[in-house]
Amino acid sequence: MTSVKTGARAGNLNIGPIEVEVPVVLAPMAGITNMAYRRLCREQGAGIFVSEMITSRALVERTPGSMHLIQTHPSEQVRSIQLYGVAPKTVREAVTMLVAEDRADHIDLNFGCPVPKVTRKGGGSALPWKHSLFREIVQEAVKAAGDVPLTIKMRKGIDADHLTFIDAGKAAEDAGVAAVTLHARTASEYYSGHADWNAITQLKEAVTSIPVLGNGDIWSAEDAIRMMDQTGCDGVVVGRGCLGRPWLFAELDAAFRERAGIQEPGNRIEPTLGYVAQTLRRHLELSIEFFDSEEHASRDIRKHMAWYFKGYPVGGDVRAQLAQVSSLQHLDDLLGQLDWATPYPGAGAEGQRGRQGSPKRPSLPDKWLESQELSAAEQEVVAHAEIDASGG
Repeated sequence: MTSVKTGARAGNLNIGPIEVEVPVVLAPMAGITNMAYRRLCREQGAGIFVSEMITSRALVERTPGSMHLIQTHPSEQVRSIQLYGVAPKTVREAVTMLVAEDRADHIDLNFGCPVPKVTRKGGGSALPWKHSLFREIVQEAVKAAGDVPLTIKMRKGIDADHLTFIDAGKAAEDAGVAAVTLHARTASEYYSGHADWNAITQLKEAVTSIPVLGNGDIWSAEDAIRMMDQTGCDGVVVGRGCLGRPWLFAELDAAFRERAGIQEPGNRIEPTLGYVAQTLRRHLELSIEFFDSEEHASRDIRKHMAWYFKGYPVGGDVRAQLAQVSSLQHLDDLLGQLDWATPYPGAGAEGQRGRQGSPKRPSLPDKWLESQELSAAEQEVVAHAEIDASGG
């Protein structure tokens, strides 16, 4: 098994046989954590960097899209892939394929997606409510994974009255997973409000034989340290906080090394506008290589522009043009119009980014909450839940 251990360790996190140099994981994010973005973040700091979610059925059927998404780069010491599925047989087949073809060193299962088109079919964060189905999926996946560590990512539950994270965490532990991650929100909270870090503490107290990782509201390295100190969790999973800020992984790396006494404090990055411009250019270069198309890569990176330049005095006209960038040369021309010496804007570039939304009533199959066991009618519903969506 490949290890990410390259020097003095700043944390004590092991995902099965994988030794993680710093207790940091890049969360799988739909349309974001492709091979290009994982490489960009990994160039900044150590950790585990997870693919965007792959639908189990699409992988078993070897659709071109799914086969492209599971591509990894030779520099990825730990090839980490997240799967989504609702049918135990299909999930087992997908895991079996990844292992048999030596395509992954770590597999994660997504039980955290709050997207209505997923939950209304009983998938994502709605699924752990059905105890037997959840246990069967996890058990089948663990068996198929063999020596490859398998983990799960989940939410607190459907809403405040239907919490599942303690029971699901214990069931996953009993099934032999290597670690569990809790996004400390319910499905009904979506990405709104504040993550309930106390729930991470509760899960850590209930699940004692494997690592418990915390996810939610990590916008800075200081937040990551505070989460671990406050909850006792074994590591942090960073999602929206790194959007437009891949250098957050450098800050996390430094913060955990400082915490372990490996290096002196004072390594926070305060990027000038030039630093941002160079990072963005590198992102597009890697994307062109991944998509094998400058046009496709340019379209894909447009969604990142507002995140990269959050808080910086770029100007409305240039911002609008960046959102329509069409090539590497076009990007160079636009970046050349900026004052690269512009200093870091401070608070204006900090804080939340990415999707937030507001609390909403989860979309669920009819009568889903009446029982925690799956009825015959509900079995038909979840059979159609394996669609291309992500989150968590």
